[in-house]
Amino acid sequence: MNTYLILKWLHIMSSVLMVGTGFGSAFFMFFANRSGSVAAQAVVSRLVVRADWWFTTPTVILQPLSGVALAHMAGWPLDAPWLLLSIVLYAVAGVCWLPVVWLQVRMAAMAQQAHAEGGPLPHLYQQYARRWEALGYPAFIAMLTVYYLMVNKPALWG
Repeated sequence: MNTYLILKWLHIMSSVLMVGTGFGSAFFMFFANRSGSVAAQAVVSRLVVRADWWFTTPTVILQPLSGVALAHMAGWPLDAPWLLLSIVLYAVAGVCWLPVVWLQVRMAAMAQQAHAEGGPLPHLYQQYARRWEALGYPAFIAMLTVYYLMVNKPALWG
């Protein structure tokens, strides 16, 4: 197996881990937030933060590094339309993800405190949950589009 194929495998596996962790975390957080159970929200929000640090963050770093290396090795210029759009959409997803991480950390802290005190979540938690959800949709759509572009490499313009 050559270096290109090993790097391609790492790129694909890290993209699956990144998007899969994001989708799985979003699924559980979405339903925990609708459960009405402060205990569930405390556990799930804490684990979602952990998943972002353990899985999403390393893959977010690996993706552009391996992607640029693969493009270079394959002879694709970074301004190839499908590749340029992929980079832009990846940046869009990143711009959404950064505040999501902050929101998740704050939501986890609020849920932990409410659960420890046996009280309800503060109103701010629901505001953050709505923002968290609103940022997740464009990020997820952007990443699905990046998958399409990676696989198909369509001639978009030029």
